[in-house]
Amino acid sequence: MDNNENTNVEQTVKKEHPNKIGIKEGMGYMLGDAGNLFVLTTVSSYLKVFFTDVLKILPEKVATLFLLTRLWDAINDPIWGGLVAKRRPGKSGKYRPYLIWVSIPLAISELMCFYNIGDYNEHPTRVLLYAYIAYIAFGMLYTGINVPFGSLASVITDDPDGRTLLSTFRSIGGGIGGAAPLLVAPLVIYTKVATSDGKVVEVADAGGMFKFALIMAVLSAVFYFACFKTTKERVKSEAEPHVDMKAAYKGMFKSRPFVVLAVTGVLISGQLQFASLNQYLYKNYFVNTKLGIFGSIAQYLPMAIMILFTPKLVKKFGKKELAGFGSMFAAAAAIICFIVKPGRDQAWIFMLVLFIIGFGYSFVSITNWAVVADVIDYQFVKTGIRSESAIYAVYTFSRKLGQTIADYGGLMLLSKYAGYTDKIADAGYVPGVGDKILTICTLIPAITYTLIWLLYRFAYPLTKEKLEPIYEEVRSSNETMEEASQA
Repeated sequence: MDNNENTNVEQTVKKEHPNKIGIKEGMGYMLGDAGNLFVLTTVSSYLKVFFTDVLKILPEKVATLFLLTRLWDAINDPIWGGLVAKRRPGKSGKYRPYLIWVSIPLAISELMCFYNIGDYNEHPTRVLLYAYIAYIAFGMLYTGINVPFGSLASVITDDPDGRTLLSTFRSIGGGIGGAAPLLVAPLVIYTKVATSDGKVVEVADAGGMFKFALIMAVLSAVFYFACFKTTKERVKSEAEPHVDMKAAYKGMFKSRPFVVLAVTGVLISGQLQFASLNQYLYKNYFVNTKLGIFGSIAQYLPMAIMILFTPKLVKKFGKKELAGFGSMFAAAAAIICFIVKPGRDQAWIFMLVLFIIGFGYSFVSITNWAVVADVIDYQFVKTGIRSESAIYAVYTFSRKLGQTIADYGGLMLLSKYAGYTDKIADAGYVPGVGDKILTICTLIPAITYTLIWLLYRFAYPLTKEKLEPIYEEVRSSNETMEEASQA
């Protein structure tokens, strides 16, 4: 072998990242987010309908419930972040054990949310108190598993390509876990009844909702256990974590990348949550709850297609650049939909717009978790503090804040602007009310996607070129820690 061949071999070896991962690890991580979304999508998409249409709680009271319970998250999420950050790594790692410890309590709390405790009109205090308890329990336990699960990506690998792989597979898992409730639930949770004037309409069915929640709860626990079994923490965590949480949080809010990440988190999660109002649009404007199935296909099919191409596009153009392009595309489609305003017999136009938005948003969704990992690396390089779980906890809270704004604002608009009541819930299309629901469900996405585009395009600073030296410094630090642990 000549010198040139030896040089080529050495260069090839150097290029091979020590913590490189493959498809198997990506699929293992994918299972965890499928577990997340089985329960989260069920709650976020149908709990409003369950509270307003089954328990008969007034929309404004449900809006207040979501607002007050999420205020608790301002305390709960940082607490979880601190607890996870300060935990010593054990035999199974620092983050993986939470997938076992919290999964079953989380499943039980999701079932509590869909338990029919009675009619609010007959037992207002009892029903409302139970709704608060069930939803607070679900929110706390979901954070308890989601913070360590999200932090896990940072310690499975520190390879940038591996991070993109994990983010891509997480998007696939989220697509599986999110699509299952959206595609199947409309077939189970609604039943047909005849109104007093002889019309046949579809209404929420309490028994069907609980049975579906049970299926999702069981699947989520199974998938969490499978994720635990098929993942490994390769990047060493500190044996004796000494995390200055005050310094960590202070550093975050002085960091432009983190602040932009948090604000986009509010908008991204807020829009996903706001889209659950489409259930009222399908039921009380188009008068066809099966449209929820087609809407979900329109949302997830583009993502399923773009997952095949996104890793290569990220490598060529960068995450910021790709997310900026995609959000611009989604914003344009949403604005056009608001201007056109599909008629009651033009549901196909609304479905087409959802598909176009899904195509643009897929770039944001698929790269999102890799962007979170990039911000974690950026913070470590700038501050010297390893704060994966703290950053992820605050980011989780920002997403919950977005959900809170979407739920509270959406339900208040539904009640105060559109005039939705428990009587209208079972009446199909009501002139005026249904038309105002359409306005709500087209205007808000147009505003939100435009803001997401502006933030990615003009505010988020971590371009492809700026990230390269950050990756190198993080890799060097991890190698030093690895050598120290073996000494």
